[in-house]
Amino acid sequence: MSLIVQKYGGSSVADAESVKRVARRIVETRKAGHDVVVAVSAMGDTTDELLDLAHLVTPLPEPRELDMLLSAGERISMAVLAMAIKGMGYEAQSFTGSQAGMITDAHHGAARIVDVTPVRVRKALDAGAIAIVAGFQGFNRDTMDITTLGRGGSDTTAVALAAALDADICEIYTDVDGIFTSDPRVVPKAHKIDSITSEEMLELAAAGAKVLYIRAVEYARRHGVTLHVRSSFSNNEGTLVINPKEGETVEQPIVTGVAIDLSEAKITVVGVPDVPGKAAQIFKIIARADANVDMIVQNVSAAATGLTDISFTLPKSEAQSVLTALRNERDDVRFASLQHDDQIGKLALVGAGMRTNTGVSARLFESLYDAGINIDMISTSEIRISVVTRADTIAEAARAVHTAFGLDGDVDAVVYAGTGR
Repeated sequence: MSLIVQKYGGSSVADAESVKRVARRIVETRKAGHDVVVAVSAMGDTTDELLDLAHLVTPLPEPRELDMLLSAGERISMAVLAMAIKGMGYEAQSFTGSQAGMITDAHHGAARIVDVTPVRVRKALDAGAIAIVAGFQGFNRDTMDITTLGRGGSDTTAVALAAALDADICEIYTDVDGIFTSDPRVVPKAHKIDSITSEEMLELAAAGAKVLYIRAVEYARRHGVTLHVRSSFSNNEGTLVINPKEGETVEQPIVTGVAIDLSEAKITVVGVPDVPGKAAQIFKIIARADANVDMIVQNVSAAATGLTDISFTLPKSEAQSVLTALRNERDDVRFASLQHDDQIGKLALVGAGMRTNTGVSARLFESLYDAGINIDMISTSEIRISVVTRADTIAEAARAVHTAFGLDGDVDAVVYAGTGR
């Protein structure tokens, strides 16, 4: 008998019929002789609707109360899913994040898991029940408050439970058949990848691939959890995210996938004195604003003025706080001005085979040139090349690069519902 942890996203439990379909899949897994633990997201667009409600009441909802409100979405899902399973003649018990032992820090809205003590979940399994856990939420022992985990929280909940329970596999169910070479909504000829290393998946997730969130992939890699990304709308085999052991050889393609991201903005600090310590000063200010910087480019200083420009990208939601923080320190830093651009798109080419193959950069830039795409910024790692271009050209850029690297499938990809979550 295996222990399987399954996670179902909002599009998979969007309505009553969807909940019953998911319940049937869970029961089938139980019938096959497996113990089953399920982490579930809020139904459909419930979380967005609750956020809208909060902002109708007040423009700045208090974080503690907002977490209390948002955690209600997953509680509804877990309860109705347990009801559906019981209606099929199988025992199920639902648990909130705190009841399931998801212990977090006290950071409301983006809490991080510090411990998992799934005592009640284990007792339910030992009693022969299917355990249904509300994703996205936890509990802080010091404040005794409910917390939420932020974007991808239900994925992270599932992986954390799989690690704590020593599960055989963690199945992440969504509305596509697995991990594709690119977003099939943008690149219809994208095809499903049978297996991918956690290293490559981390790069794709960091670059904007939405099928798995980076925190969940990081947690799985750190704790040796094997992920299986599948569709809840079909019985097709999905994509395995594997963790090769040190020294183990895995056959890897030159390029695994193309990811795009429209959630970032670019800020340029113009006219910075080109002297030691200025970059450190600027990024300390940004760090105090609690912003997450992605790509950074510093221009060569002008000989006549001794001034340079420093550009960086960050989430759009964090741009205004960073602009305010920099403006407040302008006299100390002595820069000339700030430029803010929120109409950019990031494209990333990822593949572990880049380490041992030449010409990847040349082919990437040539394909963008042939498509008439201009590049604003470039960043690289061992297995990734990222470029920033204009937001309104990012879809065309993704299709051009996907074709140039021979990633196009023979038929259009199938997307069953929703947005990939």
